[in-house]
Amino acid sequence: MHRPAWRVHTFVVPAPGVPLRTRTPLSAVTLAALLVLTACGGGGQSSSEKSADATPVKGGNLTFAISVDSGCIDPQQVGNNDALNIGRQLVDSLTVQDLDGKIQPWLAQTWEVSPDAKTFTFHLREGATFSDGTPVDSAAVKANLDGIVALGAKASLGSTYLQGYTGTQTPDAQTAVVTFAQPSAQFLQATSTMSLGLLSVPTTTADPATRCDGSTLVGSGPFTVGSYANGSKTVLKKRTGYDWAPTGAKHQGEAYLDTITYEVVPEASVRTGSLQSKQIDATTGIASQDLPQFDGNGFWTQRRANPGIPYNFFPNESRPIFSDIRVRQAFSKAVDRKTLASILNPGDVAVSSALSASTPLASDDSKDLALDVAGANELLDEAGWVKGADGVRAKDGKKLTVTVTFWQPTTAVLELVQQQERAVGIDLQLKQGTTAETTALQNSGDYDVLFYNLTRSDPDVLRTIFSTETRNVNHRAHSQVDDLLTQQAATTDTAQRAQLVAQASKLLVEEAHSIPLIELSTVIAANEDVHDLQFEGSSRLWFYDAWKQA
Repeated sequence: MHRPAWRVHTFVVPAPGVPLRTRTPLSAVTLAALLVLTACGGGGQSSSEKSADATPVKGGNLTFAISVDSGCIDPQQVGNNDALNIGRQLVDSLTVQDLDGKIQPWLAQTWEVSPDAKTFTFHLREGATFSDGTPVDSAAVKANLDGIVALGAKASLGSTYLQGYTGTQTPDAQTAVVTFAQPSAQFLQATSTMSLGLLSVPTTTADPATRCDGSTLVGSGPFTVGSYANGSKTVLKKRTGYDWAPTGAKHQGEAYLDTITYEVVPEASVRTGSLQSKQIDATTGIASQDLPQFDGNGFWTQRRANPGIPYNFFPNESRPIFSDIRVRQAFSKAVDRKTLASILNPGDVAVSSALSASTPLASDDSKDLALDVAGANELLDEAGWVKGADGVRAKDGKKLTVTVTFWQPTTAVLELVQQQERAVGIDLQLKQGTTAETTALQNSGDYDVLFYNLTRSDPDVLRTIFSTETRNVNHRAHSQVDDLLTQQAATTDTAQRAQLVAQASKLLVEEAHSIPLIELSTVIAANEDVHDLQFEGSSRLWFYDAWKQA
């Protein structure tokens, strides 16, 4: 049985203006107790198992707790997972990606891709409309793609998917021909994401701020914006007359739920208590140590690994410390990834490459990511960094102190890595800020190390982050890895592309441009009255088939 599937994600960034935190080393048990990720957890009864013999019920409200409000619910502008989970319900996409990574029809019934991967011709289904009644036609496709390019950096994900976009031709109402200046093999998968989801033509030119607060946000999806209160809640309403669900949906016609209420609940302990007391119906924000209590006992849990780039350290190679490959490699060799996985993220495998293992075409570079304390010490000795009486290395009177900046509630992961780095003489300082602060710092380039992940079910996510032609997160000079990333983006042959991706991934790890730490998974925890709340291909959530027992 297919389930709907998409991609997009989340990214995490550093933050300025926040004082460095000096921490007392914590035990692994304490760290595990502190860890809160929408990423870890266990098995439990899945929604599909629960509802296999149940008859869906129409109506009702489902209350879902999210951990953060990024101040925007426009799917074309946001990059945060919670916001993307909201945005997915508001827009449909040209295609849909199933859980096996295959691209399937949605608003586009068929398509052709030119041999050079520069031209994509989409043949649209008839009858689909936006919630204002206007048609989802080729003119709307053009307006959306042009509009995303015009948003520029505000479209943090979509703008990267449209790099090299030259325009869209509309030979008739049901045909859209999208062209690029250079090959863009990743674009077909990008059309399945909510970041390229379709909004009404007037919305594409509306004030971005009014799109963020939902007041001018008119989509093509099964739900519409009821209300949005920044920092508090978002209410979505079922759209009357919706009848163009994607390939893989469990039903056709309107959504079952009347409304979805997203409550902002920042504290993990409060989310846990709210689910226990059934003040909320479901969430993906339960701390790992609390998940077992929701396996049965009137609840169910379900997990899925997130594809894309796992939680990573991204060293800024314009900094003198990280311009030395030996220091970067030592920084990576000091990390005990098996311990991170077994203690902090039970149920997940240890990270094995620059890509998450669930990403299509991901390779296995685990040998290059093995713990090697002796090797780390040897590299640092060779680079001239000498351990002092306090155990911290120094060179030319300067301590080997580096700062990692981040916004996510993942301090437990970083505190354990902080201890591992200290064992080889690296003084790792932690600086946490808001999403806005960390984004600004990332854009300015004023950081030592970034910590974040990016979810996308296509290996081109590597080019998005690392290429010197795109984000260039390392601030490094052009090298062989950039050529490989460009070549894979131009290759439609799956086997050839896999080889290029594997070579690029290995180089990124070997040269420690990418220092992956831990895989990310998403776990739904819900009460037993909730049925068919499902994952899509990016491990984000799909509420179209969801319903509640009366």
